[in-house]
Amino acid sequence: MKDVLREIGMIARALDSISNIEFKEYNLTKGQYLYLVRIYENPGIIQEKLAEMIKVDRTTAARAIKKLEMNGFIEKQEDDHNKKIKKLFPTEKGEKIYPFIKSENDYSKTIALEGFSDREEDTIFNLLQRVRRNIEKDWEFVKKGNKRKY
Repeated sequence: MKDVLREIGMIARALDSISNIEFKEYNLTKGQYLYLVRIYENPGIIQEKLAEMIKVDRTTAARAIKKLEMNGFIEKQEDDHNKKIKKLFPTEKGEKIYPFIKSENDYSKTIALEGFSDREEDTIFNLLQRVRRNIEKDWEFVKKGNKRKY
């Protein structure tokens, strides 16, 4: 059996490592750029939804959000109707760096898919979406404290 997950993992770690190196000069580390991009693309998102979107636990998300806030990339604003809810927004500093992050992502995508036809790219995308949906079921199950049976 081919180890598809190992390949996906190597790709993800390599891209993450490249991004961490290239974004270091902007004081963005350890995948914080992922959070900033999602907040930029979804202004007003709440921390719980953001964690779910990135597939991390709330504690991990809280640490990254706190660092982004301390470094001036994002800000929290109270919800008009419920003061307990804190909405996340990019600051001017966060908005300024977004185009650089986006261009790095676009470049990485171009390199990764070099030599693939549009049809092959669509196929890869559709297959990976299916893999993600399969994994999301277990992620939700385990996140709720359940144990998988191997």
